[in-house]
Amino acid sequence: MNVEPFRVAIEMLSAIPGVGDLSATVIVSEIGIDMSRFETAAHLISWAGLCRRTTKARKAPLQPHEERRALAQVDTDSMRMVRQSNQRQLSTGPVPAPAFSPRSEEAVCAVAASILTAIYHMLKNGTLYQDLGTSYFDNRAKDKQALRLIDRLKNLGFEVQIKPLAA
Repeated sequence: MNVEPFRVAIEMLSAIPGVGDLSATVIVSEIGIDMSRFETAAHLISWAGLCRRTTKARKAPLQPHEERRALAQVDTDSMRMVRQSNQRQLSTGPVPAPAFSPRSEEAVCAVAASILTAIYHMLKNGTLYQDLGTSYFDNRAKDKQALRLIDRLKNLGFEVQIKPLAA
């Protein structure tokens, strides 16, 4: 296979932590570089059989989708980074052991879906990989996050009232 027409895309994807040239080549050969056929990143994730509605990755409908295998192979470094990031976010004291096995299928699928989301946006917008940092999700949609946390506390039997901190 001649990869020269796709060299730029492969080099872009190789910048993602845990994705090497071989994995990037396999991913590009499976999904291509034209993301217009996928309405959103979620559609690409669904097409790849990595939806998180279930803990098991489904078999792809039309072909074996080698990108799922390639994404599963890049999980070791990525899982280490995810664990370290989660431990920094959740821990104020000693770092607890991870709640999942680093090789569990659910964890691998979650990391693969995250990588595929980044790939979708990189190929769609022609942008390079950029680490969003450990606080990205904490700072995104604070109102929605507050409502979700209030609902969780109410489900646990607590009455909750919140008020913003004085500026």
